[in-house]
Parts: sequence; structure tokens; C-alpha cells
Amino acid sequence: MAPSPYNDSKSRMFFTHNYQQQMDPPIMTRISQRIFFTVLVLTLTSAAILTACSGNAASAASDIELAMAPMSGMPADVKSAPTTVQQAYQFAVANPDVMKQIACYCGCGNMGHTSNYSCYVQDVDSQGTITFDTHALGCSICVDITQDTMRYLGQGKTASEIQLLIDQTYAKYGPSNLP
Repeated sequence: MAPSPYNDSKSRMFFTHNYQQQMDPPIMTRISQRIFFTVLVLTLTSAAILTACSGNAASAASDIELAMAPMSGMPADVKSAPTTVQQAYQFAVANPDVMKQIACYCGCGNMGHTSNYSCYVQDVDSQGTITFDTHALGCSICVDITQDTMRYLGQGKTASEIQLLIDQTYAKYGPSNLP
């Protein structure tokens, strides 16, 4: 029988070395895999925590259903306004008892406005016909105050608690228009 070409020690070392390289991935690959899985686990854990936290906040803000007037009863200017302005008008019309207790700080008191409600509604006659005020269409402070009022009311705050929060946030913009 002829001697095998793989019987010498050099051939055996080469064969064994190549075989081990094929069977065992390089060290960097194992380290990269560990880093990848560690980052993946941390990312998924963070996402789960953030989702759980934001889910609680969202449900707290929506625990109370807010009354909103139908868009069909709004004037054309309101219907063509941005969504936040439309929502502010709808809320103001549907919640006069709350809105008449909330001050506005945009300086509209000089126009005769006596609350944030006045920024949206000029008059309601004896038959319930609303004369809209267009002031809030162009005033972001009025709309922001109403959006904040909606959020706080949705969280279960009372009108007096909301007014205190509105005062703390908006008094720096001008005088209150509440009488």
C-alpha cells in the first residue's frame, strides 16, 4: 500500500486547522452576534416600557368623553380651518359652562371678550342661534388655551383647576379677560 500524502505532520496540521476554521466561526462573529442580540433585547425592552407608559397616559387623557358640537353647524371659515381650530370651535360651542370660566390671555379683553368662550361665540339668541366670533380663527393663544382646557377636562380636572393651570401657563402673554 502506498503511503498517504496526509500522514506527515505538516499535512495533518493544515488539515486540522482548516477543518476547525470551517466548524468554529471566528471570534468576531460570536462577539458581533452577542452585541446584536443584546442591543435587540434592550431595544425591545425599552419599546415595551415606553409603550406601557404612553398607553397609560393616553388612556388617562381619554377616560372622559368630551362634548363636541357637530362640524355641520360651523361656519365655512371654521370648516376650512386647521383641525385644531375646528376642534376648538366645536368644543367651545358644546361646553359654554366650562369655557365661560376660562380666561384668555391674548389681549382680546380690549375687544369686549369676557372669557375664552367669547373668542369663539359672539352671541346666542333666544332660539339658540349662534353668532360666531372669528377672532380664534387667527389667534393661536385662544386655540392653545382651548386645547389645553380640553386635555385637562379629559383628565378629569375641574373648571377651577383648569383655570389655575391656564393662569400659570398663559398669564405671561397678557392680562386675563375674565371680569
